[in-house]
Amino acid sequence: DHSPAPPNLKEIESGNFKKAWGGIAGLQFLLASFWTKARLYHFTMSDVNKLLSENTAAFIGLQNSKGKITKGFDADFVIWNPDKKFIVNENDILHRHKITPYKNLEMYGVVEKTILSGELVFDNGIFSASSNGNILLKK
Repeated sequence: DHSPAPPNLKEIESGNFKKAWGGIAGLQFLLASFWTKARLYHFTMSDVNKLLSENTAAFIGLQNSKGKITKGFDADFVIWNPDKKFIVNENDILHRHKITPYKNLEMYGVVEKTILSGELVFDNGIFSASSNGNILLKK
C-alpha cells in the first residue's frame, strides 16, 4: 500500500478515486487488471513482460539489472496463472486499508509465487518471514 491513508481520505462516498488523497493502492492488482484487458486485444506474454517489466526498469534507470530474466540480472519474477479467474473481494486485499476500485470485479491472472533476488518471498497467499528487499530510487 503506497498510500496508507485512512478511508475517509479516499473519496469512498463520492466514488471519485481521482480525488483520493495519495491515490489508491493498486500494486496488488496491477498484473491482473492489466492482463484482464490486454488479453482481449491479443497481447502476448512477451508484450506483458516488455510493458510491465522491461519498460518499467528502463523508466527508473535499472535496465541493466532488472526487467529481464537473463544472466547478470536480479532474479526477480512472479509465477502466475494467466488463465485463472478470480473476483476481488475484501478478504483477499493485502494492503492496510481494504479499499480498491477493483472490488467485486472479475479478473484474470493469479500470482502464485513471487521470487525476489532468487528468494521465494510469496507462496500462494503466504509471505515469507524474511525479505531481502531494498528501496530502489530512480537514478
